[in-house]
Amino acid sequence: IEAGIRRVVVGAIDPNPAHRGRGLALLRSKGIRITSGVLESECIDLNPEFHHFMSTGRPWVIAKCGMSLDGRLTRPKGESRWITSPAARTDAMKLRAAVDAILVGAGTIRDDDPALTVRGAGKRQTQPIRVVWAPRCAPAANARVFNDAHSGSTLILPQKSLGAALRKLGARGIRRVLIEGGGYTLGCAFGQHLAQEIVFYIAPLLAGGRVTALGRSAAASSGSTLRRVQFRKLGQCLRISATVNR
Repeated sequence: IEAGIRRVVVGAIDPNPAHRGRGLALLRSKGIRITSGVLESECIDLNPEFHHFMSTGRPWVIAKCGMSLDGRLTRPKGESRWITSPAARTDAMKLRAAVDAILVGAGTIRDDDPALTVRGAGKRQTQPIRVVWAPRCAPAANARVFNDAHSGSTLILPQKSLGAALRKLGARGIRRVLIEGGGYTLGCAFGQHLAQEIVFYIAPLLAGGRVTALGRSAAASSGSTLRRVQFRKLGQCLRISATVNR
């Protein structure tokens, strides 16, 4: 206004309700011509996590899993617990180190008792908050996540829907969440269109385990399509990452 500019071209409008459109209204009140929505999608893609958080109140969700070629997250009893290669597991640690919270279902805590910590490559000083989604039953109190050095920042969310649990995290200011499973929780994320990004590690193995990667949610019928798909070989595993279409 002070510089005398007569026309302003805008890509995306600030999604923050406290500011949305106020700047443009001020410019228009001074007689400045506004052209908005120019390359809007491309502009939103410059900062998609912020736009998503502001428009939904939920954090940006990365759905991650390590699966076999037959879509299993587990192997039969008596076999090695690992499905993916050491290189893939190292990469997954870097992924953990880049989020605010790691979320799993209570069933995963019961069956696998994971630590959900950042270890080895990608280690950082701040450990992401560990979140246990428990819509059906409380997890065992003797689980590692409730008894180690980071137990004070482990949350239990009893909300019946995964969307409600994610909104609870959003209310705490958590912007970026990694969902690591199990199959039921991952299935809910896709079946309810709650995942914005995927990172799948696929191992050259027919595991035949009990737990399927996406549970019984019929995620294929959810209509999720992917863009910006990338493939990378990590040891004997294939890493597939992509953004889920809005």
